[in-house]
Amino acid sequence: MVRRQQAADRAVRPKLRSPGHPKFQRNVEVAFWEQIAAGLLPEEACGVIGVAPAVGARWFRNAGGMAPFDLKFQPSGRYLSFAEREEIALLRVQGEGVREIARRIGRDPGTVSRELRRNAATRGGTREYRASVAQWKADMAAKRPKIAKLVANPLLHEYVQERLAGQVSLPDGTAVLGPRPPRFTGRNKPHRKDRPWSLAWSPEQIANRIKLDFPDDESMRISHEAIYQSLYIQGRGALKRELVWCLRTGRALRAPRERSRRKTWAHVTPETLISERPAEAADRAVPGHWEGDLLIGLERSAIGTVVDRSTKYTMLVHLPREEGYRHKESVKNGPALAGYGALTMKDALARTMAGLPTELARSLTWDRGKEMSAHAQFRVETGIPVFFADPQSPWQRGTNENTNGLLRQYFPKGTDLSRWSAQEIEAVAHALNTRPRKSLGWKTPAEVGA
Repeated sequence: MVRRQQAADRAVRPKLRSPGHPKFQRNVEVAFWEQIAAGLLPEEACGVIGVAPAVGARWFRNAGGMAPFDLKFQPSGRYLSFAEREEIALLRVQGEGVREIARRIGRDPGTVSRELRRNAATRGGTREYRASVAQWKADMAAKRPKIAKLVANPLLHEYVQERLAGQVSLPDGTAVLGPRPPRFTGRNKPHRKDRPWSLAWSPEQIANRIKLDFPDDESMRISHEAIYQSLYIQGRGALKRELVWCLRTGRALRAPRERSRRKTWAHVTPETLISERPAEAADRAVPGHWEGDLLIGLERSAIGTVVDRSTKYTMLVHLPREEGYRHKESVKNGPALAGYGALTMKDALARTMAGLPTELARSLTWDRGKEMSAHAQFRVETGIPVFFADPQSPWQRGTNENTNGLLRQYFPKGTDLSRWSAQEIEAVAHALNTRPRKSLGWKTPAEVGA
């Protein structure tokens, strides 16, 4: 009787692979993905839920960076829970029979009997019931994987792959090889290195263009999400992993949306928020409230810009590279020698603004860049309080943003700004301060500030 039942069970579902290490329970995985959705890195999420970092990294990589199941889904009471399986295992060890176990947990005896036969651990040569192994087998049997559309339809697969990784060519059809890319490592696109040239249509372009190319063939339809999943999720077997370099971003894994909003602005304290700035700075009636930022150039060169909100008077901060600077060869975790490290920026800005009278040094509003991390020391040395604008709110420093646009005529993007001396930078500032402004009634900032 037992053999016939076992044979019947094997006929219902295929043989399962060896479980190996007992699988983590679904609630642990749910907790992990909830932390990922909150913006944490896999290593940080593992620290929160108490799982080894290697396990979390594997979960994240195999799922393509996105939760493989609905986090809000709750299994119905039709199926045995892990708690019930633990109770079955305990009662079984105590020698209780199937009907007694069923009565204790409130289930049908047939349910308990099938559970003990189907999900017993057999790796040791004997049939022992363990709750962890039983739960793993139940989860495996509950999966209903579907064949990916790109696997089942070769014509659709060829169409999608050609638009993603097709050869770039001239109008006459002559192929252009482009640069030779580095070896694919399974990670993001190579930093400051060549990427393979391809047609590189986006999945959204492919999904919508195929409707025009095959208007009457309903089998030639695919969503852009299905293409993304074929690229990012391991085990689908539809598209090669290295084709992620054909995407615009070149990311090997998806990044949860919340992580992109996570910023490390520890230097911005509550008392330095722009909402704490004196109200008189808002109407621009009183001079002495300044706005500041950096002009960034090639190879980590920069020039600091400081503009008065009322008079539009501009001061430029000379930020030469420090002694010992070696482009791309700096000592790891060494001091910032590019010219706008926190301490260097603080000293240079203090020297520039030190000569201002007290009535013209009321406040300074800066972007949230790390170059102003030493703002507390700057305030002690100069007496000028520093306030930081809100994230992604350049209009709160509109005067400075407009001035930076004017300065780009003299210091274009993509040029090395460290080649200019302090005298040359001062000459450019003088040119701006002696230029008449419409907002000042065609007076110059130097005349208004005098």
